[in-house]
Amino acid sequence: MTWFSLSARRWNRITQLLSLFCVCLFLVISCAPRPQTTTTSSSGNSPTGDGRITIGTTLKPRTLDPADAYELASLGLVINLSDRLYTYEPGSTEIKPQLATALPKVSPDGLTYTIPLRQGVVFHDGTPFDAEAMTFSIQRFIENKGKPSFLLADTVASVKATGDNELTIQLKKPFAAFPSLLAFSGVCAVSPKAYEIAPGKFQPNLFVGTGPYKLAQYGTDSLRFDVFDKYWGEKPANKGINVQIQTSPVNLFNAFRTGAVDVAYLSLQPDQIRSLEETAKKGDWQAISAQSSVVSYLVLNRNQQPLDKAEVRQAIAAIIDRPLINERVLYNQADPLYSMIPTTFDVSQPLFKDKYGDAKFDQAKQLLTSAGFSKTNPAKIQVWYPSSSPTRSLAAQTLKSLVDTKMDGILQFEVITVEGPTFFKDISKGLYPAALLDWYPDFLDPDNYIQPFLACRKGSVAKGCEDGGSQTQGSFYYSETMNKLIDQERKEQNPEARQKIFTEIQTQVSNDVPYVPLWQNKDYVFAQKGISDVKLDPTQNLIYKTIKK
Repeated sequence: MTWFSLSARRWNRITQLLSLFCVCLFLVISCAPRPQTTTTSSSGNSPTGDGRITIGTTLKPRTLDPADAYELASLGLVINLSDRLYTYEPGSTEIKPQLATALPKVSPDGLTYTIPLRQGVVFHDGTPFDAEAMTFSIQRFIENKGKPSFLLADTVASVKATGDNELTIQLKKPFAAFPSLLAFSGVCAVSPKAYEIAPGKFQPNLFVGTGPYKLAQYGTDSLRFDVFDKYWGEKPANKGINVQIQTSPVNLFNAFRTGAVDVAYLSLQPDQIRSLEETAKKGDWQAISAQSSVVSYLVLNRNQQPLDKAEVRQAIAAIIDRPLINERVLYNQADPLYSMIPTTFDVSQPLFKDKYGDAKFDQAKQLLTSAGFSKTNPAKIQVWYPSSSPTRSLAAQTLKSLVDTKMDGILQFEVITVEGPTFFKDISKGLYPAALLDWYPDFLDPDNYIQPFLACRKGSVAKGCEDGGSQTQGSFYYSETMNKLIDQERKEQNPEARQKIFTEIQTQVSNDVPYVPLWQNKDYVFAQKGISDVKLDPTQNLIYKTIKK
């Protein structure tokens, strides 16, 4: 840059002129009238006495378009701006009607769902809500081909308005969990006047729905939700929401401690959570925790040696020390998990605990020996994880330490990290022998922890899965028996019969070990004194409308 060559004398002259200019500018601004402006800076979102709630988070949304939103950062905002046909009570996995007035009437063959709709509802732009508008919303979710479109595209054959206030949905094949799928955040009503149906046609900075808040501002580091005065249901307990997007967990931690935000949620590190919990016991603020439906697990790629041997996968299941991981890595902010289905659901069976327990190193050595491995011929396995996760880094190092100190060299772990985008792009290509991951459910049904992990549309015992859920997740697991069991549980409407099928599925997973369940998260929200009714729904979303101060 040429300004570096200026002489000191010339630079001093410029400095004087700049100083004089700044003084003049200050006087002009001070004396000028001050118009009302909309800002995208988070500085305007500090807690005030106007009844609005300031929420701090590190989650930055990619989009607010429900047809393309498939990340927690986006879905957590969409769910507070919208209504869906069905929703959840806080703390419950049971659905209840929202824009629907009753649970669906299901045809005997399980293919036709008839849903009565609420009357007297309007969108944020004044457009009336009816069956045609809901039909438009669902068709757009499918046909615009956004990230979550497969959730309905793979299931729904057609959707029609069969009356002003009646919706009829035809499925391609029976799916017992379909009503729960309709509670997914993105399957919400959007105004036909504000959106259009066309592949890839999205409105990332806009939201026009029927929910209790309307979008007033969408900035790079802050959002503003205003109360929708024509909302059909119970009005929010607050006067609106300011969302502050912090650049790091440290900044969120400090913003909460200094009172710059009323509520802090997602994502704080375990040590920060522990610190805030300890101080909450002194009465400085509130700590609210709830059991999460998020599961963490180790995926094992059956197409990579030596993981092509079931005994090796079983040996890895036996060495896991979940209580130790929970203590050292998670500061006891999780629960040990012994099934891929979390304990949120009564069908969950702790079969990994029954079969392998924790830290069974002698059992692991016997399994490896039976598979032909020894100290001179060890089983060597790479364990990968995304670099964006400090928790997964510490978990990987803990697993390696266990193997190094307890397995006498017969099993060896090499821990490798990679950038998050690369990791998630490459895992379905089969590049990683083993990987540490977590799973946020799309909808609350045990199927969502089974079908996306174990189903395979195309594959063989010899080649593994070539197209399907297990290929996408990186295990490449293939079992024709498993495919049949998944089809059965998806068709079965009887809860008791369905539970038996889930037990068979979990039994086979514990024998074949394409995945090793590790822990089930707990969610932590922190609120300042004077804030009340802070609640989470079962899909880990903070519910804005109940919060008050």
